[in-house]
Amino acid sequence: MSSIPPRPDLIREENARPGTEEWILRKTRIDPGARFRSSSIEGFCSRQSVRPGESISFHVSTNPPSPFTLDLYRMGYYGGAGGRHMLRLGPFTGEVQPDPPVGPMRLRECRWNACAGIEIPADWPSGVYLGKLTAGPSGDQSYVIFVVRDDRPADFIFQCSDLTWQAYNRWPDSYALYDDGKKFWYWGPDTAVSFDRPYGKYCQLVDAPLSTGSGEWLLWEFPVAYWLESRGHDVTYISGIDAHQDPGGLLRARGFLSVGHDEYYTRAMYDHLLGAIAAGLNVAFLSGNVCCGEIGLRPGGGGAPDRVFSRTDRFGGASREETAVFPEMAQLPASAPDEKWLVGARTPAPPTGSADWICTAPDHWLFEGTGMRNGDGIAGLVGWEYHGEPADIRGLEVVASGETQSKHGDGVYTATVYPGAKGNIVFNAATCWWGDGLAEPPGYVRPQHIVSPKGPDPRLQRITENLLARMRGGSQ
Repeated sequence: MSSIPPRPDLIREENARPGTEEWILRKTRIDPGARFRSSSIEGFCSRQSVRPGESISFHVSTNPPSPFTLDLYRMGYYGGAGGRHMLRLGPFTGEVQPDPPVGPMRLRECRWNACAGIEIPADWPSGVYLGKLTAGPSGDQSYVIFVVRDDRPADFIFQCSDLTWQAYNRWPDSYALYDDGKKFWYWGPDTAVSFDRPYGKYCQLVDAPLSTGSGEWLLWEFPVAYWLESRGHDVTYISGIDAHQDPGGLLRARGFLSVGHDEYYTRAMYDHLLGAIAAGLNVAFLSGNVCCGEIGLRPGGGGAPDRVFSRTDRFGGASREETAVFPEMAQLPASAPDEKWLVGARTPAPPTGSADWICTAPDHWLFEGTGMRNGDGIAGLVGWEYHGEPADIRGLEVVASGETQSKHGDGVYTATVYPGAKGNIVFNAATCWWGDGLAEPPGYVRPQHIVSPKGPDPRLQRITENLLARMRGGSQ
C-alpha cells in the first residue's frame, strides 16, 4: 500500500483554479512536402512521464532560426477552458537542429540540444501537460506533451495511450511503425520508432492541426479527461511506460481507465494489468483496438530507458483475414496471448468500421437511469477501431452489439462486462470514440466516417457514471 495519503478532493480543487483557452494553437503550419511536419517550430520532451521533484528537458528546433517561447499548461476542465497556465519559459534563441539519419529498422532518433530543463514542482498535480511552442516573428506554433504522474491512492488511474501515439507518428514524413519504405500501412516486425523526435500531425481519419506535437491526446483522450474533471472525479494519470515499469502502482487505485486508441502493449503491460485484475482492480477499456500489437521496448541511443520500440507480435496471432491484408504479419511469431482474455473481446477483421452503439441488455446495471431499451442506440459512437469476438469467460455479458460499416467490409462489435475474482469488473466499450459521447472540449475535432458520432449524449454520460460508481464500489 502507498504511504502517500489520498487527496480525494484534489481534482475538484485544481479545477476551481483559473483556466484559459490560451493553450490552443492559433497558428499552425505544416510543411507541404512532408505532410505531417511543422519544421518552423517543433520539439519533444526527454521523458514521457515525470514525477514532481524529477527533471525533464525540452528539445526544440526552429527553421529558419528564430526566437521562441514555451508555455506549459495542465489539461483539465477549468470551467470549460480546458487548461491552466503553469509556467512560461523563454524567450530562447532558436536554432535549426539536424534531421537524424535513418538507422537500422528505419529508426529516426533526434540528438537535439535542450533549450531548457525544469524540475517538476511539488504542487503540480498529476495530469497531461501540453507545452505550447511559439516562434517569433512568424507566430508559428506547435506542441510538446508529457505526463506528470504521482504515487497517491486515487479512485481512478487514467492511462494515456502514448505508445500508440508514437507508433502512428510519421515524423518527419514516413517513419511510423507502419512505414517500411515500401508500403504505407505495414504490419510487420522490421520497423522501429523513438520518443526522441517530435510528434507530427495525426496521419489518418481527421485533419486536426492541433494534433501537431500532441500525439493523439486531443483527438480521443482529452474529451474523457475533460469530462471526468468537470465532474470532480478523483483521477490520476500515467503513461503506458508507467504501466510497463510499475505494476505495483496499478493497485493504488480502485479503477483503471484505458482511453481512446490503446493499440500497443508490451507483454509486461498485459501481464501487469491481468495480474492487477486478479488482485481486485476494476478496469474500464473506454477504448478500441486495445492490446492488439505487442511491442518490445529498449533504451534509446543516448542510453535513456524505454525510448525505442518495435513491433514483436500480434496478441492472439493474426487471423486469416488479417494476413490477407497484411501478409507481413506471417513473419511474427504468434506466441503472444490473446488480448480477449484481458479485454473481454479482441480486435476482429476488418479492424476499422463505424456504427451506432446499440443496447442489448437493458436490464443490466450499466443502463440504470438511462431509459434505454433493447435495440436503442447511441448514434455513431462505435469507431474508428473496435472489439468483437467476445471471450469465453465465465460470467461475461454482452451489453451492446451491432454491425459495423467500412470500405473494407462489414463487421460485428461487442461491448462486454466480465467479473473479476474479487467482486471487481472489467468493462470493454468496444470503441475509440467513447469520449465523443461525453464531452466536446475546446479545440475538439469530431471524427467523420460512414456512421459518424453526434457528440455528448446524456445517456452515455449516465452509463459512464454508473460504471465509475460500480468501479469505486459505491452506488450511483
